[in-house]
Amino acid sequence: MARILIIGGHGKVALRLEPLLVQRGDTVTAVIRNPDHEADVAATGATPLVADIASFDRDQLTNLVAGNDAVVWAAGAGGGDAARTYAVDRDAAIRAIDAAVAAGVPRFVMVSWIGSRADHGIAPDDGFFAYADAKWAADEHLHASGLRWTIVAPGALTLDEPTGRIVLDPQGDGAVPRGDVAAVIAAALADDATIGRTLRFGSGDVAIADALHAG
Repeated sequence: MARILIIGGHGKVALRLEPLLVQRGDTVTAVIRNPDHEADVAATGATPLVADIASFDRDQLTNLVAGNDAVVWAAGAGGGDAARTYAVDRDAAIRAIDAAVAAGVPRFVMVSWIGSRADHGIAPDDGFFAYADAKWAADEHLHASGLRWTIVAPGALTLDEPTGRIVLDPQGDGAVPRGDVAAVIAAALADDATIGRTLRFGSGDVAIADALHAG
């Protein structure tokens, strides 16, 4: 059992992750920006906590994450506006990483995307560039943080029913149901073999726990 803080607690992946963690006995707090979403989070068994992480400085974020065993970063600006994308997906994520270090939270799981690399190949004039650039910057900061980190990097997200089976380093876009992404995060939190690894994956034929150990 662990105390886990999920930042971005009303996202489609987070809402699938929260009951998985609660059902196995973890104490889960889900940070949300909109108080209208409190009931949705509470229905999963997690405790909603309203806070606008994009406006929090590092000290405020340190207070927010303190006392937890792990932080899951599942927040995102949702695309569109480049300035907000950088503010949330890069700057707030980096402050949250630094806050985890300052608060002595040992474990940090970052929800990223399959193409998060220095050579992601997205052109600067592409509307997706801000997201790709921001996520890579945050991932790189996490690499150097000294935390026990895992980067969960799925391919294209779908609303299909989860299968519980994935493949690491898939060909193509690595499409995968959001429910399986949630299951990978839950498995990673419980498995020290995933520490220090970037898990790039899509739907496949291997049970999640076996895939994580085979990679």
